[in-house]
Amino acid sequence: MIKYILATLGLGGVAGYLNNNYVNLINNSWVSAYLFDFSLILLLFTMGFAFGTDKEAVVKLRKAGLGILGVPFSIALGSIAGGLVSGYVLGISVVGAMAVTSGFGWYTLDGPLVGQLFGADLGALGFVVNFLRELLTIVTTPLMAKIDRYTPVALGGATTMDTTLPIIVRYCGPETLIVAFSSGFALSMMAPFAITAIAGIPK
Repeated sequence: MIKYILATLGLGGVAGYLNNNYVNLINNSWVSAYLFDFSLILLLFTMGFAFGTDKEAVVKLRKAGLGILGVPFSIALGSIAGGLVSGYVLGISVVGAMAVTSGFGWYTLDGPLVGQLFGADLGALGFVVNFLRELLTIVTTPLMAKIDRYTPVALGGATTMDTTLPIIVRYCGPETLIVAFSSGFALSMMAPFAITAIAGIPK
């Protein structure tokens, strides 16, 4: 499964590069405004439908209750702490590094927002770091699932709500769907607030 995902990602990158530089058959604004949104909505619908038809998953969600929120908050705190340590180790703005990791894997939010609040360099870093977080989740999930089935959920962060959810469920088991989806959803809600709150810390 992973080889098909990576092959598709690579082909998409090549197609986008050729379209921008040589052919220009597809209008980029049309892709970002319609095709990308439609693909994401279709993915969410498919995973939601699969969740809704799984009677055991619904029962487990009810049993878990509000306790399930402990997972995304732990992931959020761990991500921000990682940014704090990385800032000191790399010798860059500690507050900026914390903002970068507060995207929780949501690179299309973190890159532009951090760039606006902290400058273009950290914005670019935010995009790359969070994109790599998603990519590493896709590539390493089969290995991490053998260590602990919930480890990929922590690495995937906000992406476990959509793009990395299918691969996590495939390798970690259907019982992880509830935790992965709810964690990804909660982290995607927290990310913009976390970034802007961290931006208010005196530098």
